[in-house]
Amino acid sequence: MRVVSLLPSATEMLYALGVEPVGVSHECDYPPEAAELPSVIETHIDASASSADINEQVLEATDNGGVYEIDRELLAELDPDIVVSQGICDVCAVDDSRIRQAVSELGLDAEVVTSDPHSLSDLLTDMERLGEVCGRQKRAAELVDRFEERIERVEQATPDSGPRVGMLDWLEPPMVAGHWVPGMVERCGAEYGLADTRTPSRPREWEEIVAYDPEVLLFAPCGFGIDQTRANLDDVTDRDGYDELTAVQQGEVYAIDGNHYVNRPGPRLVETMELLGSVLYPERVDAPDTEETAVTRLQPATPVDT
Repeated sequence: MRVVSLLPSATEMLYALGVEPVGVSHECDYPPEAAELPSVIETHIDASASSADINEQVLEATDNGGVYEIDRELLAELDPDIVVSQGICDVCAVDDSRIRQAVSELGLDAEVVTSDPHSLSDLLTDMERLGEVCGRQKRAAELVDRFEERIERVEQATPDSGPRVGMLDWLEPPMVAGHWVPGMVERCGAEYGLADTRTPSRPREWEEIVAYDPEVLLFAPCGFGIDQTRANLDDVTDRDGYDELTAVQQGEVYAIDGNHYVNRPGPRLVETMELLGSVLYPERVDAPDTEETAVTRLQPATPVDT
């Protein structure tokens, strides 16, 4: 069975199921061997730029045909039986409708499977559905059982009432993380008052974030690792009212590797919930073992004048 995966989260799911795709997107880099596979997608965005510059590039690309380009010649050459696409966000990956159009116009005998999770539960459903399509039902069921056990351990270890949490998945403009993030925070027993479960991430007025006054603030920009997040922190930390936030005053400001652990609704999202639990309640939840630094505290508590 020949499978092409056009988003990193699906690529991770396929490998977890024991299916190695024949083609991927330019962003598929986990597990590491995925980065060596042929890329069917090209981007018009310089992902190494600042958050403000990337935002401008996206707006310009959207006005001029789109953020992504499909390598139709390569897609036809790979001749897939299954193409895994997405319906979550057409800024994060190529839009599902464009993939279906390309498959149709190329005359490929391929089933297009759309991944569209908006919660942790949706991720588990996606895993089961992809397992069924790829003939790996047993493996999918085993993975889902294991993930549910880990999720339940975090839920049982955390209290019923926790701190006010804010998470930004873009810095300029500030964007509050949505989709699966609110539900994960709430399942950790904490409050996430800036977005509802399953709602898309969207830009917010900075004054709204200041008024909410998170007690724990996390930065997880889409596509950014921790180093790139650090390099762009001025977009938020220079804003009026930042230094007065309770999270800043108490030293509860963190960066999470958004690229690998927050923005991808794949198998490692379970690790993300464990990371959240360990940040919010370090005495109750152990951080998972990760191959790289996944979360780091950005600053100590602000000294109080005496």
